[in-house]
Amino acid sequence: MIFGYKRPIHNDKSCQNQLDIEHISFDKIYEEAHHLPKKREQLEELLISLSRGDQIFVQSFFVLADSTLHLMEILKLCEKDGVIIHFLQEGMNSSDVLACTLSEMLEHMITFQADITRHSTIIGMERAKEKGKKIGRPKKADENVKKAMLMYHSGNYTLRDIKMETGISKSTLYRYLENEDNL
Repeated sequence: MIFGYKRPIHNDKSCQNQLDIEHISFDKIYEEAHHLPKKREQLEELLISLSRGDQIFVQSFFVLADSTLHLMEILKLCEKDGVIIHFLQEGMNSSDVLACTLSEMLEHMITFQADITRHSTIIGMERAKEKGKKIGRPKKADENVKKAMLMYHSGNYTLRDIKMETGISKSTLYRYLENEDNL
């Protein structure tokens, strides 16, 4: 049988950009309702229903697994059961892994790790926003910025003096000086 597996990820929350393959007729597509790494019920159901010779199509390593260890566990399980997993984004399947060069595999793993980090960061930021927390670097107090700019324009202070007195770094001061007309 031919199965598909989808789950919401940071750049495809509705799963619309996954498994867009015209020449394959899926017997069943399993789709998670959430993006969380825990309680992936559809993945569990898929793995339980597999038989020798079945094939699974997923968009990428990251759609299937949440860590390198998780990916390896799934690959070993499928290898033991005689199931092939096709990774569309990586352009390979689980039986091709042995034919990959080390540099090719490292490139795929780097992308996989970057996807994990990006997804975790975006989810964390969304949760913080929902709780009313501000995202990003905190703004410097206006009075410190004004004081730093006055000290700079006076010509009597070094950048070190300005930082020690106001806490405004050189790069922050220059950024404000560049936008001085907009203040």
